[in-house]
Amino acid sequence: MIELGNGYFIRPISEEDNPYIENIILNVLKEYGAEGEGYAGSDPETKSMYNAYKGERSFYYVITKEDKVLGGGGISPLRGGDETICEFQKMYFLKEVRGKGLGKALLNICLEQAKKLGFKKCYIETTQQMDEAQGLYLKVGFRPIEKSMGSTGHFKIDRFYLKDFENDGE
Repeated sequence: MIELGNGYFIRPISEEDNPYIENIILNVLKEYGAEGEGYAGSDPETKSMYNAYKGERSFYYVITKEDKVLGGGGISPLRGGDETICEFQKMYFLKEVRGKGLGKALLNICLEQAKKLGFKKCYIETTQQMDEAQGLYLKVGFRPIEKSMGSTGHFKIDRFYLKDFENDGE
């Protein structure tokens, strides 16, 4: 568990967190008009994030305060992609904790862990409506790319980003 200050913590997801993180994901997608097939909410793993991220080179973290799950995000190998590329996936937060730097903290921790697992690049996909997320991705060194990578199944997604760990000045 990592303490972020002000009572916020980042920790690995537990099985008991599944309904809370599923609810957060589905509600945020609804808020941004990104519901149904072709979006992350229709992925089978959304119902059981704990099991989905138990695989080798995969992990999912939640952010909590007073034991309440407030959001999360994770890394796994890019489905249908090169073994050196991971995907940062399913980062969603309750509205009341957005804008507090928690997403940046979570993303940076995930990227450091991804490097340790041997990934050379990280891919992210999102939608045009999620402006705040796109701003964050640019701030931490992702660059926009023109088309999707791998085979995520998210055919309604329209924004794609890539970060090259070897050439990002770190």
